[in-house]
Amino acid sequence: MARRERTRHLIELGGLVQKAGLVDLADDDRATLYGALLEAAAKAREDGNALALWKRRGRRAFDAEAEGKDAP
Repeated sequence: MARRERTRHLIELGGLVQKAGLVDLADDDRATLYGALLEAAAKAREDGNALALWKRRGRRAFDAEAEGKDAP
């Protein structure tokens, strides 16, 4: 059961990478995607406000999607 939940969680995370447009932007290159995610993690460690900003931006995008609008 735990393995199934972990698999679902990982699939959902991959869906977010796709939804954000990173897969197309990086031409489906996994090294580029991994590098971008490493860069984001480094920025979040350096800038204490980055996570809060990203969270607000993500919530607005989810809300806009739920309302049938394009993400901001």
